[in-house]
Amino acid sequence: MILKVLKVNSGLISDRTNCYIVQDEKTKETMVIDPGGEVEKIIQMLDILNANLKYIYLTHCHGDHIGALKSLKEQKGGKILIHRYDAEGLYNKDKSLTDYIGIEEIHLEADSRVDDDTIHLGNIEFKVIHTPGHTIGGSCLYCKQENLLFSGDTIFHGTWGRTDLPTSNFTDIINSITQKILVLPESTIVYPGHGKSTMIKEELPIYYELKPRED
Repeated sequence: MILKVLKVNSGLISDRTNCYIVQDEKTKETMVIDPGGEVEKIIQMLDILNANLKYIYLTHCHGDHIGALKSLKEQKGGKILIHRYDAEGLYNKDKSLTDYIGIEEIHLEADSRVDDDTIHLGNIEFKVIHTPGHTIGGSCLYCKQENLLFSGDTIFHGTWGRTDLPTSNFTDIINSITQKILVLPESTIVYPGHGKSTMIKEELPIYYELKPRED
């Protein structure tokens, strides 16, 4: 599997969004995860990879994760996938918070509303894990073969996502992390929606022993 990480600017958000591009090397089937902004940067990387864009996966509906969605869809195609509980956020600014971060409304429909489904890129398999808390339809993508998780804004290096936004809930996000994410193999690499990557084993003490990270 080829994995590229692009840090893109998204409106007024100072913390750049991690946009991930994953590709099956044999088939060139490709998925863009969370195209938050700077569509030219994303398309340039797709062209370098000679990508066959199959999916645009959205871990949740917030504007800083979908800012380049419309342009990317128009220029490169690909099926838009988002959890069914967050699909409304693609055309509801009160849930996408596009006004709040200073970007244009999206007004798109998802091509598929996913649940606990399985997604394939060539021979690579990704499991959708519904992880409500940051939003009601937040989700993660887990790839057992590659031992990695794309966690959106559910879990970060040393902390969890905000729970003071529409449809967010603190109890839900802690349950999502402890019951659905931290049960994965401890060697799993976690690629979050912002900031640097981490590993499951590095995050366990925060939630199970109530110890803050010191690094």
